[in-house]
Amino acid sequence: MQTEEFSVQNVKCGGCVANIHNGLQGLPGVSAVEVTLAGQVTVRGEGLDRAALTAKLAELGYPVAG
Repeated sequence: MQTEEFSVQNVKCGGCVANIHNGLQGLPGVSAVEVTLAGQVTVRGEGLDRAALTAKLAELGYPVAG
C-alpha cells in the first residue's frame, strides 16, 4: 500500500475535514483518507498520483503548504 502525506492550508473546522475527505475519497486508487484539523492529510491506496491529489486539494480550496 502506498501512502502520501500533505500539509494543507485553510482547514478551520470539521466541515473542512469532511470536504477534504469526501473530495479525495473518490479519486482512483484511494482506499483511505485521514484529515486532521491541523491540516495534515494522509492518503493511502494503490497507484496514487501525488500530482492529481495535490491538484484536487487546491481545487477544493486547500492548497498544499509550501
